[in-house]
Amino acid sequence: MTQPTPRYQRILLKIGGEALAGDQDYGIDDAFLTRVALEVKSVRDLGCDIALVVGGGNIFRGATGSAKGMDRTTADYMGMLATVINGLAMQEALERCGVQTRVMSALMVAPVAEPYIRRRATRHLEKGRVVIFAAGTGNPYFTTDTAASLRAMEIGAQILCKATKVDGVYDADPLLVTGAQKFRESSFANRVTPPSGSLFNPLVGFFDIWHNTIPSQRTASCSGCLMQL
Repeated sequence: MTQPTPRYQRILLKIGGEALAGDQDYGIDDAFLTRVALEVKSVRDLGCDIALVVGGGNIFRGATGSAKGMDRTTADYMGMLATVINGLAMQEALERCGVQTRVMSALMVAPVAEPYIRRRATRHLEKGRVVIFAAGTGNPYFTTDTAASLRAMEIGAQILCKATKVDGVYDADPLLVTGAQKFRESSFANRVTPPSGSLFNPLVGFFDIWHNTIPSQRTASCSGCLMQL
């Protein structure tokens, strides 16, 4: 049987932290993590270069801490550390499946992850390793979605995919608002001025991928992103 030819050779997949909790309210669902690892492996076996950016919302979200009165900068750094935990969990799941990985962190956590260096990251990809980017951009006030668009540009990704708990872009959070309307397509202009409370990618990140002509895709599952490539 002829192996399918991938449409994209280098892919960046953003996995929302809340997705890693699976059906749980908090923490990491090991069965879900293994499923994601197997899906990533199946695409890696096609010869694609794959990098991951992981969120931290299943453990701690900086914006939530800030809303409860915590200093925003401190809360955001706590959220970055949560993404390091998720990155290490993702690494463990991938390596159990036989996939070589490297975790690269925007914050210095030398005992558990390499510091993020762009040329080193691209070299890992060239050697067939899956690279997991943790700690966002390393700066408070920027989301991991922004980090995903930044890393996608830096490594020369041909597409940026986002796997999250919802299957697209809505005018409100469909998990909280009954009757939230899904956009079949969305222009740059209406993302600049989104409806209040809508689930749009952060403007900075969206502008980056628009300006640099990187295709983007959002879906409710990792396989929805990866298996269509």
